[in-house]
Amino acid sequence: MEKPIPLLRSFLFAPGNHPRRVEKAVTLDADAVILDLEDAVATAEKVATRDAITAALRQPRTGLLYVRVNATDTAFCYGDLVAVARRGLDGIILPKVESPATLTTIDWVLQQVERERGLPEGAIDLIPIIETARGLTHLDAILATATRVKRIAFGAGDFTLDVNMQWKRDEAELSFARAKIVTASRAAGLEAPLDTVWVDLQNPEGLEASTRAALAYGFRGKMCIHPNQVEIVNRVFTPSEDEVAFAERVVAAFEKAEAEGVASIQLDGKFIDYPIVYRAQRLLEKIAAIREQEPRA
Repeated sequence: MEKPIPLLRSFLFAPGNHPRRVEKAVTLDADAVILDLEDAVATAEKVATRDAITAALRQPRTGLLYVRVNATDTAFCYGDLVAVARRGLDGIILPKVESPATLTTIDWVLQQVERERGLPEGAIDLIPIIETARGLTHLDAILATATRVKRIAFGAGDFTLDVNMQWKRDEAELSFARAKIVTASRAAGLEAPLDTVWVDLQNPEGLEASTRAALAYGFRGKMCIHPNQVEIVNRVFTPSEDEVAFAERVVAAFEKAEAEGVASIQLDGKFIDYPIVYRAQRLLEKIAAIREQEPRA
């Protein structure tokens, strides 16, 4: 039996040093929860928070569970990895990746820990965040490394800080980075990436617009910083009933036409050829995976 396509529409951050928030987060409808050891945890609490996170790995949960460790240029990264890379962990979120050497090093560390703890090699997923000018500039080389990385993420907060860019609500200034991250991921044979968080908690309309922009660029999901954001992100990244119905009609009509030796047709006034059909098939595969893993969808 084939392994189901993982749902990675919403990644919800939860500070690792707040047990109640962690306990709540892992019961929500986010496809994955990220227990944070980096920005959400004060320097003085980082080491102690590792124990709280390893305890959380044993709790029942509804989705996947990741941990964002501290960056490799800090004094905490190695200790974070050794502490949390154990059974119950689905993956590591690695911030501020700027070079191929960073990925190969972290991949090697995870490989050694997996061997020592009797885990299958490559069992722990690794998602790098591209969030600096150097990381974006070296992106092609970073993605060319032969590591366990299946997908990457974009972090606009640190990126706009690094390049002294204003992060405006319409996010037009993120267009170049978003397009490059999606295109480079595809060129490297990786899965579609994850989009940046939306920080204005009082603006759900802005979150929906940002999420729809990410979907249009080709991202597969979005990171969230508050539980209330999960429903919007999941909804936007789930094909609507009208989209599914049209895709089904496209596939059925084209199959009929193709059987008659025709490779382009019109449907509802729209021109349909192979690229349109492939897009419809991809949408149907996505909704099938969602329905399989989320019966309520």
